[in-house]
Amino acid sequence: MRNRITIVAGLGLLLMAAPAWAHHAFAAEFDATKPVKLRGTITKVEFINPHAWIHIDVKGDDGKMVTWMIEGGSPNALYRRGVTKDSLTKGTEVVVEGFLAKSGDNRANGANVTFTDGRKLFLGSSNNAADDDKSAK
Repeated sequence: MRNRITIVAGLGLLLMAAPAWAHHAFAAEFDATKPVKLRGTITKVEFINPHAWIHIDVKGDDGKMVTWMIEGGSPNALYRRGVTKDSLTKGTEVVVEGFLAKSGDNRANGANVTFTDGRKLFLGSSNNAADDDKSAK
């Protein structure tokens, strides 16, 4: 009986740790040597775990609109920094500083978002350089 309890408890702990295994490190997906600065309009905001996502339309060099996905910190971490769905509304023009995805997709890990009035929010980048405000300048 005691062995069964130990096995069940061990399996329970393993299952609880499974989401942590699925979480990626910054360097696995993004390139800290490739900062990016994007000016665009927010089209969608997703406050989902483990990361929030901000979708912005950016005018490309050819004049065509390109949708970018910007990864932010966890919804809870962003909320504690004052970032809410109300502060990132659809149709708002922003400048996002961050780091490009290694895949070449139109995705970036967000460091900061700056509004046209000068307000700036930290997006909770998992890159240590972003914490030191060494993101795209």
